Order: sequence, then structure tokens, then C-alpha cells
Amino acid sequence: MSGQPHCPAPEATPPLTPPSWRCDALEAPAHWQRIDFISDLHLHAGRPRTFAAWADYMARTPADAVLILGDLFELWVGDDMATQAFEQSAAKVLQQAGQRLWLGLMVGNRDFLMGQQLMQLCRATALDDPFALTAFGQRHLLTHGDAWCLDDAPYLKFRAMVRQPAWQTAFLQRSLPERLAVAQGIRTESEQRKGGQAMAEWADVCAAPAAQALQAHGSLSLIHGHTHRPASEPFAMAGAQRHVLPDWEFDELPDGQPPRGHVLRLSADGLQRLSLAQAVTGPVTEPR
Repeated sequence: MSGQPHCPAPEATPPLTPPSWRCDALEAPAHWQRIDFISDLHLHAGRPRTFAAWADYMARTPADAVLILGDLFELWVGDDMATQAFEQSAAKVLQQAGQRLWLGLMVGNRDFLMGQQLMQLCRATALDDPFALTAFGQRHLLTHGDAWCLDDAPYLKFRAMVRQPAWQTAFLQRSLPERLAVAQGIRTESEQRKGGQAMAEWADVCAAPAAQALQAHGSLSLIHGHTHRPASEPFAMAGAQRHVLPDWEFDELPDGQPPRGHVLRLSADGLQRLSLAQAVTGPVTEPR
């Protein structure tokens, strides 16, 4: 485990502020009936339909908890991003959701600088990567997935650099416009490196580190995002299953392709993939 504290048992109604701004494990309370997982929304101002679909889902889901497993934002270069118009609107959506359900946020490769200030603003808890969730008698291991894509050596070298506290401290001392310019440049370089590869050709999570983590956490269920290959399948070791979350895309769609984006919901009946229309049915808990 990461050494961060386990999450205290959530209350029947969400507290005004999270009990701990980050943690590495949670045992779901008995009153939770639905737990939703989403990831890879890549929200930014140029994707208004995707933002609208997400905002509607967050306002209407009947889930008791929503866990967002990375890349909620296309770019997040520091918590002062929440002062920008679009990001302020997104933070408001999170804050309103955090008033009525348990909200967990895991950083991804695009928004790894989400920090304590944002979590407190949104009444969210930061989830370590990996994160262990025990619910309905089973332990699930959650990760964004990027750290286990071992075939993507250039990205892993970059990741190791930018996850260093010293690098982050120095970067965050720069002005917001400077940070945004650097991030945009890195993003452009990444797209050029992919060279127009189809998603099916992107690096996938490797089985060896996944198996080690599953064994260490006593889990046979892996849930992750990042790879944009939604599926549920045997993976990593005997008896284990992995469940890959989809990316969301409601704006930049090739001709004839339907919008992408669905919810993975955990209940006493197991894991189900739900369309957004299916995911917002049912009673919704009112805010405190």
C-alpha cells in the first residue's frame, strides 16, 4: 500500500469537507447501493457537448459514490486553474455532486497536478493510484493505468520526471500562462509522437505489474482507464478480471460514429456497463 491513510467510513450523508483529502483504500459502508466509475473525459472548453453530458450525469446519477479514475481534465496545471471560466464551471459541477454523494478523484496523465485545494473546493477525496475498494463482499483494485503501460518507454520517462515533488514545486512557481503554454507544448509533442496511431495500437497495461498489484492487495478485480479500450475480460492471472473504462467523446466524432461514453456501475448484482441514459435512472439523493 502507499502509506497514505485509509478513508474513514463515509457518513450516511456527505460531510461538509472530506475527512481526509487523500487515501489509498476504502471499505464501502453498508448503506451504499450503487458505486459508479468513470474516467478519461478530457474536459476542456472546446468540447461543450462532452461537458454537458458529464454535467447532466453528475447531477442526476442515483449513485451513492462516483469515483473518477483519471484524466477528468484535458489539462490541469495547478489548482489555480479553478479560477478560469471553464474550469470554474467544472469545479461547480463537482462541488454540487460532492454535496450529495461521495466523490473520489484520481489523477491521470493529463491532470496529475490536481491537488488539495481542488479537493477541498469540490468536497472530494483524492484517490491514490492504485486504490483498493472493498464493496459487496469483494475487493477491487482501481488505477488510471498509465504507470503499467511498460511498452511506452518515452512516456514513462516523462512521467517519472513530472511526478517528482521537486519538479512539481518548481513548475507550480511559474505563472499560470507559462504553465499552460508548457502543457500545450507537451500535449502537441505527444500527439505528434503517436503519429496518427489508432487507439488499438496504443500501449496497453502490462499483465506482470497488474498481477503483482492484484496479489499484493488480495484482489481479483482490476478497474482502470487510460487505454480507451472498454472491455471486461480475464487478465493478468488465473481467476482475475479487468474492466477497462471508456473515454468520453460527444464532440469530435467521425461521420457516422455514435458518441462514446458510458458508466461502469458496481452494486450487489456485480459490475454493469450502463449508457448515460441508463445511468441516470433511479432515485437521486437530495443535497444536505
